[in-house]
Formats: sequence, structure tokens, C-alpha cells
Amino acid sequence: MVEMNDSQKWFVLAFVVAFGCVIYLLAPVLMPFAFAAILAYLGDPVVDRLETVQFRGWRLNRTLAVMVVFSGIIFSIAALLIVIIPALEYQIGEFIDKLPSYLNWINKSVIPVLQKYLGRSIRPLREEQLINLIKGHWQDGGGAAENLIASVSHSGAVIIGWAMNLVLIPVITFYLLRDWDKLMAQIHDLFPRRFAGTVAKLAGEADDVLGAFMRGQFYVMLAQGVIYSVGLWMVDLELALVIGMMAGLVSFVPYMGVITGVIFASMSALLQFQDAVHLLPVLIVFAVGQSIEGMVLTPWLVGNKIGLHPVAVMFAVLAGGRLFGFLGVLLALPVASVIMVLLRHVHERYTFSGFYSNG
Repeated sequence: MVEMNDSQKWFVLAFVVAFGCVIYLLAPVLMPFAFAAILAYLGDPVVDRLETVQFRGWRLNRTLAVMVVFSGIIFSIAALLIVIIPALEYQIGEFIDKLPSYLNWINKSVIPVLQKYLGRSIRPLREEQLINLIKGHWQDGGGAAENLIASVSHSGAVIIGWAMNLVLIPVITFYLLRDWDKLMAQIHDLFPRRFAGTVAKLAGEADDVLGAFMRGQFYVMLAQGVIYSVGLWMVDLELALVIGMMAGLVSFVPYMGVITGVIFASMSALLQFQDAVHLLPVLIVFAVGQSIEGMVLTPWLVGNKIGLHPVAVMFAVLAGGRLFGFLGVLLALPVASVIMVLLRHVHERYTFSGFYSNG
């Protein structure tokens, strides 16, 4: 194991602090690069796999494989924007239109029962105020395309910024995918040779953890979102797509997706069907989805390489968002995974040190 002297340790510490300050100052500019790097990291294993596929002695080169994967990424994003987002907006709009009848049922059926069993008077919901409040917020945030056009039309800088991001992200993603292996080799060559072995070992461990989180968990989130959405649609829940996709997206924290989904789906079912009988199909949907996730999706797509506690995941996301905004949210889990690998390395060295054994 290679040791560093005090001056080298101070140099590394100063470099890390300076690097963090640069990231903090350049966070708005680095956002498209970080997003593109994540897409490239997710797509690189697929590109590597395509390069090994042979058909009658013919094999894809790196550029053609990148073009195939890149086209798939663009198609997926376009499908999200064209199909899923309008469907989400439609379901939320339908829910808001039926909100008066839901609030009226709560005032006439739910509140009297609560008063009877709790022995306390409960103030009825003010339907008009709540409806106006919710509709006002929905009008502010619901018509995404109209509001986006209206807001950016007043600022040429915002228009240029959005346009640059829309152009930069695909371009950067393409070049990172094409040159990913070369970039990793060049980064490895930058380290002093006496540290190369340690760096390679830590990089391999970090890649295992990052692969589990960034690739495996991403696919698990998408699969769970689809399972929950289809299941809730089969039980005729009006907000099936909204609640299903939301539960899938927050499932990167263990059990958070199913807990969030059950709460919102149960509330939606009570308001829509106005009886407790329809809670059973909702619970069955999430029980089946959680079983599939635990027995099939996570062992197959993620494995047991993550090792990040759910509390650490939540702290990383919140801290990253607080320090660096949206860029921090994007980089929170990758950085937390790398830090976890480094801490394991430090802990291993500590337990084998004379200070620990002779204490």
C-alpha cells in the first residue's frame, strides 16, 4: 500500500476543496455536461455490448453502435415528452374537474364519521377556497408548454439558454459515448504510476456501485413506474399514470416508492369510489409490484453492490440540492457512491493499522 507524505496529503486536500469551489461557481454552466455524462454512463455498457455482436461476420464499429444507442435515448426522451407528459396533464386536469364532488363527499360522509369516533368537532372543508387555490396553482404549473413559451418570450437570455441546453446535451452525450473508453483510459494515465494500482482498484469498486445505482436502479425505477401505472389502470384508478410514475421515480430510496404510492393511491381511490372496498385492489397492486421488485427486478438489475443506507441516499439528495441546486441533485448519488467506496478503503486501512490493533 502506497503512503503519501504530509505535503502530498495537503495538496490532495487543497485540490479537492478547489475543485468543489469550481463546481459550486460553475454549477449552472455544468448542468448540461453533468446530464450528458449521466446519459453517456448509462449508455456505455449497451454500446460495448453492441460492439461484440456479430452477424454473418459483420460487426458494428464504435461509432455505429453509439448511433444506435443515441437514437434509442433520443426516441425515449421524445416519447416521454410527447406521450407521457400530456397524459399526466390530462389525468390531473380530470381530477381537478371532479374535485368539487370529492370535497362535498368528504364534508358529508367522512367528517361526520370522524367527529363521531374522535368525539371532537371538525371544521368542514371550505370547498370554494380549496378549489380556487388548487386550480390557481394548476393553472400556474399545469399548462407547461404555454407557460414555458410565455415566460421565455420576455427574456432573450432564457431562450438562448434553453436552446443551448437542448443542443448541447445531445451533442455532448454523443461524443462522450463515442470516446468514453478513451477518456477513462486517459484519466487513469494522469495518476502517478505508484498510485495506479490503488486508483484502478478504487475505480473498479466505484464503477460497481455506480453501475448498480445509475444503471440498475434507473431501470428498476422505470419498471416499477410501469408496473404500478398498469396495475392502477387495471383497477380503474383515474390518476393511475400520475401515481404510478411518481411511485416509480421515488423508489430509488428503498420502500419510499411503495409507501408514497400506497398513500396517494389510497387517497385517490377513496375520493374516486367513495368507499373502502376499492382500497383492497390498490393494496394488491403495490404488494405485487413490491414483490416483483424484491424478488426479480433488484436482484437481476441491481444486485447487492449498492450498500448505501436509505437515510444516506436521502441526505445525499437533499444536501446536493441545497449546495449545488439541480446539478447537485443529479450528482448526489454518484458522488455519495464514490465517497462510500473511499470510506470503505479508509476503514479497511484503519482496521489493519497498528493504531487500531494496539489500541
